[in-house]
Amino acid sequence: MRVKDENKATIIRQKAIEMIVHEGFDGLSMHKLAKAANISVSTIYIYFKNREHLLNQLFAETVDLFMKTTLNGFSPDMDFAAGLSRQWHNRYQYIQEYPLHYFFLEQFRNSPLIKKQDSLQEDLFREAMTRFVSNAVEKKQVLQLPPEVFWALAYGPFYTLVKFHLDNATMSGTPFSLSDEKLEIALQRVLKSLQP
Repeated sequence: MRVKDENKATIIRQKAIEMIVHEGFDGLSMHKLAKAANISVSTIYIYFKNREHLLNQLFAETVDLFMKTTLNGFSPDMDFAAGLSRQWHNRYQYIQEYPLHYFFLEQFRNSPLIKKQDSLQEDLFREAMTRFVSNAVEKKQVLQLPPEVFWALAYGPFYTLVKFHLDNATMSGTPFSLSDEKLEIALQRVLKSLQP
């Protein structure tokens, strides 16, 4: 039995995410991945049973990294304005540090190829976000809204600005770069819209 080398596993994961983001899921074959990672195909199977297993592992690890990053310095007991600001900045930091991971998540979040897996990190994340909003409603810092409406108002503008930034263009095609100042302007308008 061959010994696992974590450096090789990391390279396999990195190259797989790059290939999926640039070429789509159909562009990922174990042969192409092996060539990109400069290893043999059989080496991939030491770490992953098959392509589906690889994809699901990548998705689970990427989701966990996203949740860990967004919860950094965040508490569900925070004042709503401070907590939402922390969430926006943590999410933006994640997207800046891991742009390929972000594109990967966006590409495969709703894919039938992803099998739902139990994740302690995801449970903690969901619980923290739920408590955060419930606490803010209880403190009368935000309106009580249907969850979908709340999330659309609280995060929709953020993700629209991120899309413009990553595309380096607005809907009209004008070049766009997201700055802390623009992020703060949008955040303040969102906070105002959610106040009771």
